[in-house]
Amino acid sequence: MIIHMRDKVIESTKIYGPYPAVYAASMLFASRGHYYFSGACLILAALWLYINLAGKHRNPVDLRAIFSLAFVGGEGISALKLSRLQSDWNPKTWLVFFCAYVFFILAFEAMPGDKQEEKPAFLSKERETCSGGVLFCIAGLLGGSILSFLAEAAILGYVPLFSDKPHAYSEFHVTGLHYFTISCVLIPALTVIYFYLKPKMNALKWGILALGNFAAVAIPFLCVSRFQLLFAVGFAVCTYVLVSGRITVKMVAGLLAVMIPLYVIVTVFRHHDVAYLNGIFEMKNPNIPIFITQPYMYIANNYDNVNCLVNQLPAHTYGIRMAFPIVALSGLKFSHPELVAPILYITKEELTTVTLFYDAYYDFGVVGVAAFAAVLGAFCKRLYGKVYTSGNPITVMFYGQIAIYLGLSFFTTWFSNPTTWFWLTGTLAMYVLLHFWGRRKFDKESAFN
Repeated sequence: MIIHMRDKVIESTKIYGPYPAVYAASMLFASRGHYYFSGACLILAALWLYINLAGKHRNPVDLRAIFSLAFVGGEGISALKLSRLQSDWNPKTWLVFFCAYVFFILAFEAMPGDKQEEKPAFLSKERETCSGGVLFCIAGLLGGSILSFLAEAAILGYVPLFSDKPHAYSEFHVTGLHYFTISCVLIPALTVIYFYLKPKMNALKWGILALGNFAAVAIPFLCVSRFQLLFAVGFAVCTYVLVSGRITVKMVAGLLAVMIPLYVIVTVFRHHDVAYLNGIFEMKNPNIPIFITQPYMYIANNYDNVNCLVNQLPAHTYGIRMAFPIVALSGLKFSHPELVAPILYITKEELTTVTLFYDAYYDFGVVGVAAFAAVLGAFCKRLYGKVYTSGNPITVMFYGQIAIYLGLSFFTTWFSNPTTWFWLTGTLAMYVLLHFWGRRKFDKESAFN
């Protein structure tokens, strides 16, 4: 055991060891105004970490690898300082980002459960046992999403895609109901699992799957929600990679060929023209094309929003920010509006995304960021092992969702978002359903043997 631990420490040192030195170099370059070198250090570090971690574990969607590429890489992109909105970071801001990554990795690596099989455990079981339950979940999500969308459209009197209001997509919410409307984005990932269960297919089953996946794309499109559209596709891709164990250049190229036009079309229907967006982003070089400027600022400015928080926050809120899902889902936000009152410290009113760790700092400072990162890292390690030991296929759904949140860790505070917890709760309900569904079918078949 001691030898195993020693080997593990040596192996981890080879992968993570250079990171503190590279991070210090990035800080030094930034302090001297050499922003391109500062950003390049972190971008190269993110690529090094992803390639080594994904390669070592033979898993393109390894949670450590995804988080390393997204969070460290996003920090590097932000460190390039291509917009006038961006300023030099407070030393404490650098510490926040360093602690977020390091404590996640320390907790992940410290947790037991390194053994990984070649594929999720449910693929080694009798696959058809739970296929009916998965199809039932797909049908339930489909029906609930369509009915909720129609109800919202009737109550609000419009569909965002056909509205000429610039912010129609953000106003298309009926309290409580919208969670069900957008739950259709879980269907493509469930479909991937269903096909890998190898059930016997008939016209009715094909029809449910086709309609469900159409709705998973059509409803976000009608809501003009780029994120929901990307989430549905990204979640399905992540699930496919996890259960198949592979991804090819052709798959990536095909996915981009489909998603980029859809993304552009949805952006157009948001009625945000190039002049409007350039006026918000305030790039130092106004000649940078909008298709580069927009994704750059959607990544980069989030880290500067954390810097605004560090510089301007007068006092910590000790749990109020991170407890928002409880406040929202319980309805307390209506009877106690002061619980959602804390100010958002950001560079510009229109740019409100803030990275995964914004609320942790808001509530408890650097200690809160380190603690939250450690808890998240430990949970991810447990989940990582569960996928390869549990026969319940819905464990893959948990993994896929967490992978998406880590992959977009540069974007917003996913675990302070009620939608995140609604989806995770729905996934838990499906997990319980599949647990009893599979056991009931197994017991029934055993009675005739």
